[in-house]
Amino acid sequence: MFINQLEINIRPLGDSALVVKFGNEISPLIHKQVIQLVEIVEKEPFDGFIEAVPSYTNVTIFYNPVTVYYSYQQESKKTLFEVVGTFIESYINKISDSTVFEHRLVEIPVIYGGQFGPDLEYVAKSNHISIEEVINIHSENEYLVYMIGFAPGFPFLGGMDEKIATPRKKSPRPSIPSGSVGIAGKQTGVYPFETPGGWQIIGRTPLELFLPNMSPPTRLQSGDKVRFIPITQEEYYKYKEGMAYNEH
Repeated sequence: MFINQLEINIRPLGDSALVVKFGNEISPLIHKQVIQLVEIVEKEPFDGFIEAVPSYTNVTIFYNPVTVYYSYQQESKKTLFEVVGTFIESYINKISDSTVFEHRLVEIPVIYGGQFGPDLEYVAKSNHISIEEVINIHSENEYLVYMIGFAPGFPFLGGMDEKIATPRKKSPRPSIPSGSVGIAGKQTGVYPFETPGGWQIIGRTPLELFLPNMSPPTRLQSGDKVRFIPITQEEYYKYKEGMAYNEH
């Protein structure tokens, strides 16, 4: 089916989920359709709906097959995929190109370089610019949160200037500190906790992005806007001290 000139495909994923694909290009337009579908299905859930998980170009709809069977399929000759697919098609038809989103803007303080950003100099040399230019370029844009993955709370951000694009490392580090801000190709992101990784690390934030005791447990959500704010080492430790004080 087509909507707003986008070809939309729906395919099953096992017997308890289906995937709605809006295209192959990472773009704000496609992301807008993705977010709309998630909001619509969450506001008007069918019996058995569990969760809608957005990504760059897809939405994965998870459902309880037993609930769907007894609610809709028991007296129908349709498959589970066909039953749920009918609901999804009705949701898709409600998507409007004229819908306006108010993106939440989240400011993330970052200390760049030194022990906090060991790859900052490499990023600068790779792009034939100064360290100061890398910091200015990285912190002057607003970034769109396309999705949360590969680890809980890890934001994949779009909108980075290609002037600082840098390939990920050939050999990942075995451990990257929590809060590390990195670049991989044309993307930038923040490691929510200590984990292996291959992104070029240019700085670190004192903010915690993964908040397991809160609901939702992530500081950022798909559809948010992010701006990085350069801070000094003194400010970094003040942030850390302030958060530690607030926890007690």
